[in-house]
Amino acid sequence: MTRTPTRLAVLAAVAVAARRATATSGTDGIDARDLTGRTAVVTGAGSGIGRAVARLLAERGAALHLADRDAPAVEAVAAAVRAAGGTAVAHVLDVADAQAVGRLADEVFAAGPVDLLFNNAGIGHAGAVADTTLDDWRRLVDVNLMGVVHGVHAFLPRLLAQGRPAHVVNTASVAGLVPGPGLVPYSTTKAAVVGLSEGLDVELAGTGVRVSALCPGVIDTDIIRTSTMRGEWAQRQAHTAEVYARRGTSPDVVARAALDAVTRGRTIVPTPRYQVVPPWLLKRLLPAASRAVMATVVRRVSRG
Repeated sequence: MTRTPTRLAVLAAVAVAARRATATSGTDGIDARDLTGRTAVVTGAGSGIGRAVARLLAERGAALHLADRDAPAVEAVAAAVRAAGGTAVAHVLDVADAQAVGRLADEVFAAGPVDLLFNNAGIGHAGAVADTTLDDWRRLVDVNLMGVVHGVHAFLPRLLAQGRPAHVVNTASVAGLVPGPGLVPYSTTKAAVVGLSEGLDVELAGTGVRVSALCPGVIDTDIIRTSTMRGEWAQRQAHTAEVYARRGTSPDVVARAALDAVTRGRTIVPTPRYQVVPPWLLKRLLPAASRAVMATVVRRVSRG
């Protein structure tokens, strides 16, 4: 006869799973607390998480190559870094263009070795699958998934050829760990980024190149305002953006988590942990309960 687990046993299992899920591999890598003499590349650097990562990298001494398809935005971030005494070059780039990403890699490596690559550029989408167009799907896959693939394809061989530690951070999402209704197309691309990152980190074991999947929760950025919304979600877009602005976590928190993951060699990076870890672990332990919880959370975020 199977006994129902006690509350203590469940909590113990959660604690063990949490430690295993975000465990440090123990390999030597980059200490991101001091990046003096290091070079970092950040896509999607013109706003939100990318901008926060760029600023923190600069504060810690890294020389930056910042890319974004919004030319004025990325130029402004680079100018602010330079005004504060840092080094930054702005590049106008759509990560969906593989040849353009390849040219970026050519230009960056021509200037010297690269230590950090943040494949951060991405777009948002919300709406039922039945309301989502094929063009929506293609754009999501082209930017959120293939944008990361293009970055890996263009940079990884050269990172390996350098023969020195390097780290790739791919921005995924809590939606890539725990899918929810209304976010299925977005979750599909972000889950693929998680899988790519996990598998690639295993594949590169012993090479000195590490890979992390950054999985943010509800963050105060412009992603909702600039997202494609379909069906009833489109009617609530302004309200949902207001909820993100009022209750979302600062992207600075995500930037610190990303650099901490580099230092500690973490593969999956849930941030902020209080938002992301509970539903992620609930999914692993009690999948049915997780689906019900995520449905409730998504509904409350979108409707307040």
